[in-house]
Amino acid sequence: MSEHVLTAIRDLLPVLRERAQATEDARVVPTESIKELREAGFFRLLQPTRFGGHEADPVTFYTAVRLISSACGSTGWVSSVLGAHAWHVATFPAEAQEELWGQDPAALVSSAYAPVGRATAVDGGYRLSGTWNFSSGVNHASAAILGALIMGEDGRPADWVAFLVPREDYAVHDVWRTVGLRGTGSNDVVVEDAFVPAHRVLSFADSFRCVCPGQEVNPGPLYRIPLYSLMTTTIATPLVGMATGAYEAHVAHQRRRVRVFAGEKVKDDPFAKVRVARAASEVDAAWLQLTRNITEIYDTARRGEPIPTALRLRLRRDQVRASERCIAAVDQLFENSGAGALAEGTPIQRFWRDAHAARVHVANDPEAALKLFGDGEFGEDVTVGML
Repeated sequence: MSEHVLTAIRDLLPVLRERAQATEDARVVPTESIKELREAGFFRLLQPTRFGGHEADPVTFYTAVRLISSACGSTGWVSSVLGAHAWHVATFPAEAQEELWGQDPAALVSSAYAPVGRATAVDGGYRLSGTWNFSSGVNHASAAILGALIMGEDGRPADWVAFLVPREDYAVHDVWRTVGLRGTGSNDVVVEDAFVPAHRVLSFADSFRCVCPGQEVNPGPLYRIPLYSLMTTTIATPLVGMATGAYEAHVAHQRRRVRVFAGEKVKDDPFAKVRVARAASEVDAAWLQLTRNITEIYDTARRGEPIPTALRLRLRRDQVRASERCIAAVDQLFENSGAGALAEGTPIQRFWRDAHAARVHVANDPEAALKLFGDGEFGEDVTVGML
């Protein structure tokens, strides 16, 4: 069934590519695109089978994300995060899953994981308030996963948790005006003293340990993958797709391009061929490492074994290196595309801007993840960070 989804996604690519400029201009992924991705089965890939999902191999999901992102960076980014949140919801208590998907199995969820919200315990749950930035795809979501600190009676943080908040309990502020990923609609979410029942709360510590209440009803290996292993790959893969799209656009452009002063066809320039070879190698290396690591983690979960810290560290190392490699490839392609690539509406400059916008996400920050890997290699205890 998952292969049918990939076939449907490939059939959608020309339409998504044609809509890329309109997506950027509207600052939000068109409703038509979300509808078509829904009909293709994309958003079901990581959803539990008990709600009609495919519970697919994660590489299938990321292959679809790469394809979508190669047509439109903003659509790929939004698809990746909304699609991955089906996985996260599946690790919440069963009652929360039933509330979201019981009446509408196609419901989508956005997020803002940073612990900027504040919550206090009350009978049956918590009172939550806060303002969260950068909730990509929020306009298409029926709920949001929001990070917050639960404050103890002493006024100190007692826990960092994820709250699953329905759309009627938050406001969306339209603030997303950027130079890249303009079509993601990554707007602000504002909650003012909302009640969140305890069954819609999940500790990040439980997610870190891969011991979550949702596993009782979703026991498959997919839901024993570490949260950050999945989510950081979710943030890196669109970048690979954008670099792929930039590469395809660059090669097509250079095949037709003639240098006016020299009167030569660029496709006959040996140095142009070297540049595309280098860029292609960088993108391939990024993809091969991403898929190798997430496959190894998934296979470990299928054997019923705990995910070793060393494997989590390697995934993060290669995930941020993938972001570096893709930026290097996109930069090399863009700087060798000629002045014609600067024109508004051309795919190369859009991919260049979108890729750099994706790179600034905290999950794609190389130094922090690479230091964690070094800590592990030198025998230090690694208990913090996006692992």
